[in-house]
Amino acid sequence: MIAQAWNTTMSTARTVRQVVTVAISFALVISAVSPTAAAVRFKDISHIAGPGNTSLFGYGLVVGLEGTGDGQQTEFTIQTLANMLRRMGITVDPEAVKVKNVAAVMVTSTLSMDNVRGEHIDVTVSSIGDAKSLRGGTLLLTPLAARDGTVHAHAQGPVSTGGFAVEAEGASVSRNYTLVGRVPGGGVVETPMFKLPSNPSYLELILHDPDWTTARRMADAIADRWGAVAQASQPAIVQVEIPAGYDGTQGRAEFISELESMVVEPDAAARVVINEKTGTIVAGQFVTIAPVAVAHGGITVQIETSPVISQPAPLSQGETVVEQESSIQVTQEDARVVYLPSSSNIQDVAESLNAIGASPSDIIAIFQALKRAGALRAELVIL
Repeated sequence: MIAQAWNTTMSTARTVRQVVTVAISFALVISAVSPTAAAVRFKDISHIAGPGNTSLFGYGLVVGLEGTGDGQQTEFTIQTLANMLRRMGITVDPEAVKVKNVAAVMVTSTLSMDNVRGEHIDVTVSSIGDAKSLRGGTLLLTPLAARDGTVHAHAQGPVSTGGFAVEAEGASVSRNYTLVGRVPGGGVVETPMFKLPSNPSYLELILHDPDWTTARRMADAIADRWGAVAQASQPAIVQVEIPAGYDGTQGRAEFISELESMVVEPDAAARVVINEKTGTIVAGQFVTIAPVAVAHGGITVQIETSPVISQPAPLSQGETVVEQESSIQVTQEDARVVYLPSSSNIQDVAESLNAIGASPSDIIAIFQALKRAGALRAELVIL
């Protein structure tokens, strides 16, 4: 019995290795990267260190809604609208204000060190009341401040939600989420964040994906061109001393431009990323599998319910009764075994899982089991 099972396993494995790789119902995305990574520019994998990005937020009103705004029980919307009208010289009784066409929102955005005065930035608008939709509304002028209270920008403009929501007599139809929208280019920078570095003779390259090997390669590439002026002090930081001949602001800008245009082959960790919501799996080129056998099978449970009518005897003065009778049928598939030899890569796994007809949810479960068994030689990231 054991010998027969082993022969079946090896026969299946030989069959699997002969199968041509095809897409596994859009669930498995294989990284189409050559064995040698392509060289990329410094500016595509890093940035010059600076003050960084600052989150901005503000409280505002979206008007012009078609009866989908906040209800009368949302008191802060009524109070905000009354206060705004009062500042414009119009005195109204808050009790008489109807806000079904107005919604209170929080407005958020991000300001980077590269933004300059007068530049337009995108903002996100999110309902904080009981509005049904922000579709078709317009954001009124809203100041956007950082956490220290400094106002860096103002936002205003039509809100784009990219969907719709319709409700009538208890029935509703919606597409996408309409309580959060964007105002593309709706923010205007008033106070930029750019600051001159404290030490103009040095700068730091910050890697988007920290990695010691990539940082060292970048430092070596800089050394080959300008000498020993760079060092990889951390996995995410390459410190660079500005060479002689690049004096002043103009020289610094010229050096940064040349530095950003340099190329390097970045290294990458073996990683498998799984999105359980969409059934998507993305695996990098360095992912390998230890020798392992994978058995896959499923159980299907089918329940059928049919009405059974029970009639009383003649002249018995009984009542006709309708009862439900259920039948349960359980079907178990035969386990399909696939053997993955040593040094298997992600292409071998794709061929094998495709051969046994695994579904997207099955593939995700198999990868999780491989990681648990210590056979997946990669980091497993679940979104």
